[in-house]
Amino acid sequence: MHKRVLYAGFMAGALLAGCQASKSSTTAKQPVIETLGTQPVPAAEFAYVYRKNNSTAPDFGTRASVTEYLDLYTNFKLKVLEAEQRGLDTTQAFKRELDGYKQQLAQPYLTEKSVTDQLVREAYDRMSKEINASHILIRVTPDADPKDTLAAYQKVVALRQRVLGGEDFNKVARETSEDPSARENDGRLGYFTAMQMVYPFETAAYKTPVGQVSQPIRTKYGYHIIKVNDARPAQGEIKVAHLMIRATPGMPAADSVTAKKKIDELYARLKRGENWDKLVTQFSEDAGSATNGGELPPFGTNRMIPSFEEAAFKLQKKGDLSAPVQTPYGWHIIKLIEKQTVPSFEAMEPTLKSKVSKDSRSELNRTAFLKRIRTENNFTENAAAKDYVFAKADTTLTSGRFKYTPAPKDKLANASLFTIKGKPYLTKDFLAYAQQNQRPRAGSEPRYAMQLLYDQYVDQSLTDFEKANLENKYQDYRMLVKEYRDGILLFQLMDEKVWSKAIEDTVGLQKFFAANQANYQWEPRVQATVISAATPQILAQAKSSLAVGRYQVVRNVPAVATFKTGSTDLASGSSLNLDQLANRLATDEALMVEITGHVKRGETPALARRRADKVAAYLTTKGVDKTRIRTVAATKSTVATTSFALTSTNTAALEDALNKQNPLAVQIMQRSFQKGDNKAVDEVTSKGPGTYNVQKDGRYYAVTIEKVLPAGPKTLAEARGQATSDYQNYLEKEWIAQLRQRYPVTINQAEADKLITK
Repeated sequence: MHKRVLYAGFMAGALLAGCQASKSSTTAKQPVIETLGTQPVPAAEFAYVYRKNNSTAPDFGTRASVTEYLDLYTNFKLKVLEAEQRGLDTTQAFKRELDGYKQQLAQPYLTEKSVTDQLVREAYDRMSKEINASHILIRVTPDADPKDTLAAYQKVVALRQRVLGGEDFNKVARETSEDPSARENDGRLGYFTAMQMVYPFETAAYKTPVGQVSQPIRTKYGYHIIKVNDARPAQGEIKVAHLMIRATPGMPAADSVTAKKKIDELYARLKRGENWDKLVTQFSEDAGSATNGGELPPFGTNRMIPSFEEAAFKLQKKGDLSAPVQTPYGWHIIKLIEKQTVPSFEAMEPTLKSKVSKDSRSELNRTAFLKRIRTENNFTENAAAKDYVFAKADTTLTSGRFKYTPAPKDKLANASLFTIKGKPYLTKDFLAYAQQNQRPRAGSEPRYAMQLLYDQYVDQSLTDFEKANLENKYQDYRMLVKEYRDGILLFQLMDEKVWSKAIEDTVGLQKFFAANQANYQWEPRVQATVISAATPQILAQAKSSLAVGRYQVVRNVPAVATFKTGSTDLASGSSLNLDQLANRLATDEALMVEITGHVKRGETPALARRRADKVAAYLTTKGVDKTRIRTVAATKSTVATTSFALTSTNTAALEDALNKQNPLAVQIMQRSFQKGDNKAVDEVTSKGPGTYNVQKDGRYYAVTIEKVLPAGPKTLAEARGQATSDYQNYLEKEWIAQLRQRYPVTINQAEADKLITK
């Protein structure tokens, strides 16, 4: 789908963003820039697109710029018109895809930008400080019944009074808090910064002075009181590596003692100057980081186990080591890689905007948005109708069994419950919504349950109304939707008329290539083998290996075939391994396989040969030529198997083998080179056939020129990529010419001239 959207930008250099979203019945009354057949193109539409996409160009406003852009835009509009004439904009698939994009594009218009900007700045400012706090929680759900909410509130107020009266906060938290962790940590949360707690909690913590207790704060978890223990400047982020010896709380005491001795010995060796990476690779029991020198992703406050975090942040200089630190996972030695202060606001703004849109702050944004559109769209309630629907609330609603069937003579069933910009929303529609969206709410008051459903329905109705009218309210949104709409339409048509046709129409491509053979010519060139290596030693190794002509395959080594003891009968599952090997040999004719038979102790050496021969015969029955199979018998082994070694004449196998340690160690190319293809080849081309060593740009080359090739025509196979691209351009020009005949273009030059300012 991305390709479809990009196409609209590609066709006119991202110039198409300003098309209108749909055909307008009032278009004919507007000034037009041109007419395509009988279809007018509004001058305002073209002017918007031209200014949006060309305003920063040096030639903006010149006659040449306007003329060129109008020509491109005309071609684009002709294709859109053709797609519409063919009904491509009426299919269900098209409508579904466009609707999906519209939902995404609408999101920035369903928020309050000023609120978002304020929340982003506030979050950044708070990140300069870290708060250490404890809390007591009394749980209550966000949509709890008012009586339950009041009971929770009164309970937390009473607890606050106990603390203010002199009782120890931690003791009260341990005894009364409904946060399960309080039994272990006395309600202590440690240090945290912005974006790490739900927003109401964070705000209360940042606004409460050190040593004091906040007023009760409501979050989605319930009511909290917060005691701020300390505040400090932000520590920023830190990047460390660690060496870990595993020691879990439940392990035997002897194992725990052994783990401590190991970590102490490793710490002593590090202090004596032994290599960090070597010891981490050999001994660290954190498999996820041991192969990378123990490096961990950067982290900030409250992101790691407290003991680990505290020890890490105490390190001052790059390379400093901590003494062994214990966590629930084991013992760690921590090495400082770097410390980072809080980045600038400009650097963090995009990330903070994304976080603000996803965390609890977004509720503030949504509340402000709903308040604005209530006013803008003149939301008006009908009190009598509202009383009518609330009177329907009974215990069936709180038990999840509410049903609504309007009485035939019930006038209020069709009454307007509320209006949004004059559009009525009926009582019967809301009650149907209530029936569909109800859920059991044991112990709740029926009218409160109905109030929750009513509020949801109003908010959803307001949002849906706003979304449906975005194209009328915001020109940028309307134009952006049109860009996506036309991109989807044109992808299908361009694929049919140009892209796929150029690939599938082999006869047409061949005729085009023959007619334009002069455009596809080789310059004088050489057939050569080029080895590029990182060091002279690797170059020498590559040259000697290349001379052999067959190379060991080190990637995806085939699985062994297992046999039943004392026989040549394959064990269960081994035939599948052999089938996979046969398929691999069938698809890559450069491969050869060497089969080695193995016998267990007590089996005869001759059995190893028979097993290898049995596998070879099996592969030949699967179509593998016997000249590509070699068998070897091993006389000593501990397993009843056959193993496999693959070799290949493809130099990619040699590259794989030589690049095990460094993926850029060696590159081998065997092909024809013309001037400009390769700098090393260019230096020795004039010398003729032979092998030459070249050192260039920090690399070492061996260039072997096999023969010099004269200038001459390319075959279609050699020029297929460029020829196909040229054929696509040819097909598109032909198609545009046909469209201009079908829909004659008439330009209103007077309107076009209004855009000429230079």
